Amino acid sequence: MIMALLVAPAASTAQTPEPVERVTFRDAIQRAVEKNPSAAIAAAGILRAEALLQQARAGAGLQVNASVTTTTLNKGVEFQGTTVSPQNSATGVIDITMPIYAPAAWARRTQALDQKTVAELARADTARQTALETADAFLTVIARRRAVETNVRARDTAQSHFELARQLQERGTGSRLNQLRAQQELSIDEGLVEASRLALYQAQEALGVLLAADGPVDAADEPDFTAPEPSQNVATGLLPRSDLKLFSAEQSAAERVVRDSVKDRFPSLSATFEPQANYPSPFFTPSRSWRFLLQLSIPVYDNGRRAGERVERESALDVARANFTGALTRASSEVRAAREAVASAERSLASAQAGAGQAQEVVAIVNISFRAGAATNIEVIDAEQRARDADATVANAEDALRRARLSLLNALGLFP
Repeated sequence: MIMALLVAPAASTAQTPEPVERVTFRDAIQRAVEKNPSAAIAAAGILRAEALLQQARAGAGLQVNASVTTTTLNKGVEFQGTTVSPQNSATGVIDITMPIYAPAAWARRTQALDQKTVAELARADTARQTALETADAFLTVIARRRAVETNVRARDTAQSHFELARQLQERGTGSRLNQLRAQQELSIDEGLVEASRLALYQAQEALGVLLAADGPVDAADEPDFTAPEPSQNVATGLLPRSDLKLFSAEQSAAERVVRDSVKDRFPSLSATFEPQANYPSPFFTPSRSWRFLLQLSIPVYDNGRRAGERVERESALDVARANFTGALTRASSEVRAAREAVASAERSLASAQAGAGQAQEVVAIVNISFRAGAATNIEVIDAEQRARDADATVANAEDALRRARLSLLNALGLFP
């Protein structure tokens, strides 16, 4: 009975659910940008900006209003049989007004156009952030799949060693202790395989959520993040960044608002044409008439309201300038740090790959020595553990390099 337990499989062979689909990196980014709820929120912001722009344009354009007024007196007025003021009357007026000179209204129209531009850039930056989050989830799937492959390879090596130890025990040239040690290593590797498969499934589920898929989604390819060569002027390479464009547009819009503050003190001139009809016609008033008005409005005294508005606008401009300056500083630092991270990750990966290759050679040599009786079971297990750890280090180094290259592209404004 004890021997049967020793040769039993170390772990169950149950598998995690298969992903519902596999997507390429490009398709994953496109789907996430289109279907993520944050994209709908950003689109709503653009619609609001367009509505405000339409309102500002309407305020600086032609206005037509019509009104009908009915009047009932307690008693009509007559003079020598002629109605002077009828008891019931109706008056219709059409008011047609056109601003001729309206600097403040024209300024608000231009400012609303700036806000629409800001909303469009905010949407682009939201798309970049969504794409970056999706890319991170995609790379996580790749990294955890590598971990599964590493643990499966280590388990298969441990399985071969366990089979050899069992055969030697059956032939009488081995020992039960060696067999138990080999089986213990196999059990540990089986547990690592199961844990890594679960982690892979969780990463696939997270990617599926970002893509609005009904289930886990697997990565179908490995993206190629090729960054351009470093330029002499780092700031030149920052122009494509959507966040810098957004901060720059916000600063420009705030500067325009401050410049336009003086227009609040300018006079405005409007023309109004009012045709009018009365029924029945009063005795001293024609039934149909019209009038044309030119109205000049001159701001004189507002008890400090415009001065307070200007201070508020200047403070908003200070905030916008600080945000843009800070973003430029951070972006420059991100580019330099990302380039160093890529160089460091490349060196680390080369060292890890060399170490993994050497560890596999050690495993092969120790196994041959063990079969020949020149190595102990402990040496074989130690070599297998070191090889597994070396393979895991390679997987981690590959993941670090991919993420460093993605960070560099993001810092340069070349992603997505």
